[in-house]
Amino acid sequence: MTRALIVIDVQESFRARPLWETTSDLKIADRVNRLVRLARRSGDLVVWVLHSEPGSGDVFDPALGHVRLMEELERADGEPLIHKTSHNAFTTTNLRQLLTERGIRELTVCGIRTEQCVETTARLAGDFGYRVTVAIDATATNPIPHPDAPAGLSVAELLADPRTLSAEEVIRRTEYALAGRFATIATVDRLEAAAELQAAELQA
Repeated sequence: MTRALIVIDVQESFRARPLWETTSDLKIADRVNRLVRLARRSGDLVVWVLHSEPGSGDVFDPALGHVRLMEELERADGEPLIHKTSHNAFTTTNLRQLLTERGIRELTVCGIRTEQCVETTARLAGDFGYRVTVAIDATATNPIPHPDAPAGLSVAELLADPRTLSAEEVIRRTEYALAGRFATIATVDRLEAAAELQAAELQA
């Protein structure tokens, strides 16, 4: 085992927010499940990450009950579950130690949000020397307001503002920022096809 799948923040907290309806992929859990099944078939480690903000009083406060994996996801016995309080999955957790102890050198990263916790994790992992792949279509995000937009916009106001960056554009910019620098960009279909080819070569 030298590879790991890192599933970042695919949690009920996001579905508890009004902004969820604007998410780029409302069924992100389906693609994540495909990656999880692929990782398990390949004998790779699966690490689950949840974002937690204790005492915040919002949907990321564990006291409210939303800081848990989306109900469609199934964590297998023995698969690590870690809680982070920073954007990336390393700074406030023991993730690096966990990976080092298992001899992990390659990471596939997926989850929510594309440009935030997924991207920052991929960047830091790349700096740590891991070979990183971002499964871009197994990530999701929301439109982002212009920096000068007033705080507390409603969903309708956010979408009506012509300066708002669409979720699709956010994802595209993340691809440009990561590719060739911090990570390889791949789709779930491509990763599945590569695994099938590798398995066929081993059997030949």
